Amino acid sequence: MEELLNRITINSRVMASKPVIRGTRITIDLILEFPATGVKPKEIAEDYKIAVEDVRANTIVRG
Repeated sequence: MEELLNRITINSRVMASKPVIRGTRITIDLILEFPATGVKPKEIAEDYKIAVEDVRANTIVRG
């Protein structure tokens, strides 16, 4: 679980301190909108050129 959480970062200089996927400007809020619409984690990862593990880390952080 800690490995997944290390994929998330908060930086006051990036996206107004919103949690993002480390090394990107992709916010957790953005990623979490998709599963509610039926989009699969693999599709999200492909669309945003991130790892599926990044998508999974977002769901863990959000609970």
